[in-house]
Parts: sequence; C-alpha cells; structure tokens
Amino acid sequence: MSTVSTVNGGISFWYAHEGTPAPREPLPGDTTADICIVGGGYTGLWTAYYLKKAVPFLNITVLEAKFCGYGASGRNGGWLYNGIAGRDRYARLHGHDAAVRLQKAMNETVDEVIRTAADENIDADIHHGGVLEIAHTPAQLARLKDSHSVEIAFGETDRVLRGARETAERIRVTGAVGSSWTPHGARLHPAKLVKGLADTVEALGVTIHESTPVTEIKPKHAVTPYGTVRAPYILRCTEGFTSALKGQKRTWLPMNSSMIVTEPLPKSVWDTIGWEGRENLGDTAHAYMYAQRTADDRIALGGRGVPYRYGSATDNDGRTQPATIEALRDLLVRFFPTTAGTRIDHAWSGVLGVPRDWCATVTLDRSTGLGWAGGYVGSGVATANLAARTLRDLIQQDSGQAGPTDLTTLPWVNHKVRRWEPEPFRWLGVHTLYAAYRSADRRETRSPQPGTDRIAKLADRISGRH
Repeated sequence: MSTVSTVNGGISFWYAHEGTPAPREPLPGDTTADICIVGGGYTGLWTAYYLKKAVPFLNITVLEAKFCGYGASGRNGGWLYNGIAGRDRYARLHGHDAAVRLQKAMNETVDEVIRTAADENIDADIHHGGVLEIAHTPAQLARLKDSHSVEIAFGETDRVLRGARETAERIRVTGAVGSSWTPHGARLHPAKLVKGLADTVEALGVTIHESTPVTEIKPKHAVTPYGTVRAPYILRCTEGFTSALKGQKRTWLPMNSSMIVTEPLPKSVWDTIGWEGRENLGDTAHAYMYAQRTADDRIALGGRGVPYRYGSATDNDGRTQPATIEALRDLLVRFFPTTAGTRIDHAWSGVLGVPRDWCATVTLDRSTGLGWAGGYVGSGVATANLAARTLRDLIQQDSGQAGPTDLTTLPWVNHKVRRWEPEPFRWLGVHTLYAAYRSADRRETRSPQPGTDRIAKLADRISGRH
C-alpha cells in the first residue's frame, strides 16, 4: 500500500471532497449584538440556530477565526452517536438517575440531528446504521461485555451483544472475537453538515463573520483585531482551539486525532469485508480507533497519532506526521487484509477539547453573561447539538423568557473543572500516559488473560478518564 500520493493536510479529506466554502466577510469594526457566539463549528452554529428559531428577532453574531467548520467540525470521523464524556463521573456526583437522564438526552440527540438536517434540507450523507464496537483480544472482549452491561444499566436496553460469528455476519474484521451494537448512531459527512448548517443560520438572519479571530473574551465583550463586539451574552464555542484565547491556555487540552481515507474500494473488496449496514465502527483498545464506510465506498479511519503538542499548540491546516499515516495504514490492513495495496488518498489531523476530568460541560454564568460549552473528548458531533439546545434554554431562563427545562437541570450544566497542569508537566504527562496505553494494548494482544492491563488501569486513574 503506497502513501506516496497521499494528500497530507489541506484541512481534511472532507473539504478536499466537498470544497472549502466561499469566504464570508470579516468583522468590519466595533458593533453590538444581543448574543455574540465565538466559534463557527457545530456548537456555535447549532446554538445560533436554536436561539434564532426560538426568538427570531434576536440579533446574533458569530465570529470565526478561519471559516465555519475549520476545526474539529470539519475534520472529525463523521460519528453522530450517543456517547458523552464524563457520564460515569456525573453519576457519582449527582446520582445514577441524573446520569440516566443525561444519557437519554444524548440518545434523543442523534434523532434530533437527523430530523433537523432533513427539515432544513441539509444533505450530509447521513446513514442511520448505528455503532458497532468490536473486540480483538480476551481483555478487550471482557471490557466490551462490561461496557455493554453498563450501557444497559443506563437505560440503553436496545443494545445487542454479538459473538465472533454474528459479528462476522455484519462485518469481517480479522481477529474480531465479539462486538456490541447500538442503534443510537449514524454516519455522516462532517463538512457537508457544517456547511449546510452555516448556510441555514445565515438564511435565518444570523450574522457570520469569518477570518475574525477572537483574542479575548470578557463580560459583554468579544475582542478581535478588527474591532469589539459588545453583547449581553458572549458564548465561547471554541472546543480544541480554546487555548488560543487570553487566559484559557490551561482550560482544555487540545488533543490530536488523525485520520486517513482510502480510494473508493471496488465491489470485490467490499464482498470480503461486508459492512453492508454502514455502521460506525470502533474498537475497545486503549488507544482506540474509529472508522466509517463513506457514501462513495471509501474507508475513513482514525486514531491517535502524536497526542499533544507542547504548549497546547494546534496544527497547521491539518497536516499530520508520516509515522502516524503509516500506523493508521497498518491498522487498516490488520483489520481488513484485502485493503493491502489500496491507495491512501488523504491524511489529516485535528484537535479536540479535553477537560482535566474528561467531562463535557455546558455553562452560563448569570452574573457575567459569559457562557461556554465543550470538552467533548471526541464525541462532539452529537454532543454539540445537545449543548446548543441547553445554552438556548439557559439564556431564555436567564433573560426571563422561560423557566427551567429538562435540559437546564441535566448534571453537566455548570460543572466546574480544575485547570490542566502547567508545562512541561502537561506535555510529559500526556505523552507518558499514551505511551502506557499503547504498551498496554501490545501486552493485551499477547496475553490470553481477560483482565485489563494493570498499567492501563493506573493510567486511567491518573488521567481522570475513569
């Protein structure tokens, strides 16, 4: 399999495939709004959408540093699914029933995105095939079964656990010994969704200024090189790029994730793989992978490369390391040997926001009018939508237009997270932990024992993941 002709970077394959959008005008100078949203990704655009639909006369301005969908919203794996970061911790803090309500809201969010995209005529190649997670080793299978039981306890009774033979009937992944499937997931084309969403909110009357980086957020002010937007509510929706804002360097860690996509595969290869249900595909390794079968019959596959850049730096237009491309290519062939020799058309990377306790949050500070949402830890395609509807409800409650709702009382609302350690401890800690996870995966591959590697357990405790 050659990677000589692989396009590296250029934002993502999704934009190479779809084309980058025509640029919108930057902020022309100082101005005012009822609500200013910083960040033109899924969170910011969904928030603008729901606020404008709820209160059409609102003057809403969205400020985006590059163009809408430049960040994770235009680079992700296209997994619209019901996972949410931090649910188990919220269960410990607020009780099991509160976490069940949060999970139920996430299950419903998958359907909400699919329904809204259809209502707004956004064609994002959405296929509602669910999510299939596979296990390769005895340890992975034990984790898979444990996870399956936990999800059922959180109300997801429509999950299905499959053995090796049943898994192969759905998709033939070499060495798979079992799988778990949930219907609460769909494949989509990330850039088509974010471009369609940006066009939709603009048509509703929302003002979007691109090429307008916000350098500082403070009460009632969003400061840019071109001027300041003054508004009663300033909402930070910047996810992995939050560290670029003044005073936010240690708020969320910008974790890197990388992807490759193959050329379109012929029918002969698909006959050996199966995957006719086009489920989102993941595994239960510690350094896990995620994949989809695209609408034009490619395999898009992702995982961790270099997990973190020193000083919370972010990448340059999605370019990733050659060694990461090779590692992802090797993983692809290990899963699907008949893809050996297949051309890798594109590789890219992006950053996702990771809070210190790995808990996604949505917040509105009623004393300042500052709000934010994020820390999705890779589950943002759906979680951003739930966060946006929650921000809408919080603002309507704060402004006296409505009272508390089911969303404003969910346990992730106004959750407080401590800041990440300063450098060089942040860099050393992240790289050490991910080296431990990869080492644990290698040991579990060689071991016939079903237990999770003890080093991985220790890494989970230190990182705050569990």
